[in-house]
Order: sequence, then C-alpha cells, then structure tokens
Amino acid sequence: MLPLLFSDFEGAFRLLNSLTFRAGAALMTALIICFLIGQPLINWLRARQGAGQPIRDDGPETHFKKQGTPTMGGAMILIGIYGATLLWADLTQPLIWIALFVIGGYGLIGFADDWIKVTQQNTGGLSGRLRLLLEAIVAAEAAILFIQFADADVGFLNSLYLPFFEYDAPGDPSWNPITIGFVAFVCLAIAVMVGAANAVNMTDGLDGLAIVPVMITAASFALIAYLVGSENYARELALPRIDSARELALICATMVGSGLGFLWFNAPPAKVFMGDTGSLSIGAGLGVIAVMTRHEIVLGLIGGLFVLEAMSVIIQVGSFKLTGRRVFKMAPIHHHFEKMGWPESTVVVRFWIISVILALIGLSSLKLQ
Repeated sequence: MLPLLFSDFEGAFRLLNSLTFRAGAALMTALIICFLIGQPLINWLRARQGAGQPIRDDGPETHFKKQGTPTMGGAMILIGIYGATLLWADLTQPLIWIALFVIGGYGLIGFADDWIKVTQQNTGGLSGRLRLLLEAIVAAEAAILFIQFADADVGFLNSLYLPFFEYDAPGDPSWNPITIGFVAFVCLAIAVMVGAANAVNMTDGLDGLAIVPVMITAASFALIAYLVGSENYARELALPRIDSARELALICATMVGSGLGFLWFNAPPAKVFMGDTGSLSIGAGLGVIAVMTRHEIVLGLIGGLFVLEAMSVIIQVGSFKLTGRRVFKMAPIHHHFEKMGWPESTVVVRFWIISVILALIGLSSLKLQ
C-alpha cells in the first residue's frame, strides 16, 4: 500500500522503490505486530478454549503436562503476514495476491480443523479426505491464476527445473528444461502446496520445532525470489526469469518476522501452539512461493526436514499395513527420538541444525546449475 501512496514523492520516500528496504521493513512490522497482539490473543484463546489443544493418549509421556495449552496461535502469524504485506508490498503485483489467497485459504481450512478438535476435545478434526480435497481446490486455483498472470514465457511456466543440472542462459537455443505441459504443471503445483502444508503440519509436534525451519526456508526463498525476478542474476545463474516474482521476497520476509514473533511465545515451555491454522497456512505459503519461483524441487532440498517428517509417517503407516510392524518407535520421526530418551530441547535444536545444513545445500544448487 505505501509504495502506491507515495510513488510520486521524492527524498526519503524513494526508499519505497527499494525491495530490500521494504522487505526489511515488512519483517520488522510483522515482528512488532506479533509482539503487540501475542499475549492478548493467547489470553483470548485460553478463555474460550478451556482445555486447550487435545493431547494424543499414545504420545510421549512428557507431553501430558502440556494439556491446557491453547492452540490456533497461527492466527498471530497470519495477522503479521497480512498486516505487513498489505502495508509494504506493491499491491499491483498479482503474485502477491495469489500467495495471500493460498495462505489465507489454507489458514481457514486449518482453523476449521482446529475448531473441531477444540470443541469436541479429540485429535481427529476434519476428515482427512475432506481436508485434502479443500487443499487441492485452493492449490489448483492458485496454479491456474499463476499461469494467467505471471509475466513470463509460457514455456518457462510449463517446464520443470532440476537443481544441480546445467542449463544455458534463458533465451538461448540450448535452454532445455523438462517440458511437462499445463495439466502436469497444475498437478505438480497441487502436490507441492498440499505436500508442503501437511509436511509442516506433521513437523509441528514440539515447542519451536516447526517455526524455525519455516523461517530458514522462507529466508532462503526470499533470496531465490529476488534472484528469479532480477534480469542480471537470473541470466548469470541460468534461472527461470519471472519479473514479478521479486515481490514474493517481501512475503517471505513477513513469514520470517511473524515466525520470530510467534517463537517468542512458542519457545519452551510454549504458551500457545500454532495449530493447523498456522502450520497449514505457512506450509502452503512456502509451497506456492516455490511454485511461482519455479523452484519446486529446491523446496524439497531446503525444506528437507519437512520431507523427512512426512516420509517417516508414510513409511510407518505403510510398514504397519503391509507387515504389521513399525519401523519407528513413533511417527513423525521427532517422536521416535523422544521415545529413545532424547530430551525435547535436544530434538528441537538438532533438527534446527539439520534444517540449516539442508538450506545451505539447497541454495548451493543455484550456483551449480
């Protein structure tokens, strides 16, 4: 909003033309919003939820003491993201609205899931099929809107880019990513957004465990969005060029700022859980940004911790159905290490370290292409 209001002004207002300045300001704005609304929101949630988020009966024994902690704290993250984005972003860019549409849509799905859990005091929530159907509908609509509004050659949008493979500069005859077509692209986008949302949701099982890897991934994609939207950097690194993708760096910055603000209240012992309201929305936010920067595979590298968590659940369920045996003591995998005797804080910090390492590997693929 501010770039539109002060676009004709001179002097210090010219800073509003700088994406790096606006991204930094958006990060700080989101952080301040979360600081200001955090405790009042927690008090409001506690007053209305009573028993708070239901705790799994088969979970680690140390989790029973968390009974009564309110959930839906992800609303704090959403307010920070929306408030800072609407204030500092260039709202003439369609990709901003597509990202906000996905984040808000998945936030509403997560809110409905949390509401059912809290009001009925069970861990079931929405039926799995209904939730996946709603998530897929939002993702499909976002993919179609992206194809319609992205300012890039349609060949870029219907292609798949693999990390660590060498491409010549965009526009050269030898520029040859894998062409997948419109339908396959929409299916890929659905898989990325739905997969990222639910992978972050599965990771959100310990105090502070999910939000820090989310911030690391968001910060990494802020850099990727900036590079993809820059003509010089995109050509030098042989990246798909999408001009308006630069503005997505600002949304990534708001995710980092909101994540920091939320972590203030979610640090052990957590005063509030983000719930599906937060985990689904920010996971889908990462997914849609990966799709709109055409770095879907790189998301799997940078967000490899989320992939590991999701795969542990798939392996556990598949193994039990096929053989009647469990591979892990408990899934997702962070509970496996708790069952092995690792303190919760040890699991969390070590998983943070893994997330940093994976982010460095994923970012290195930009230069090695």
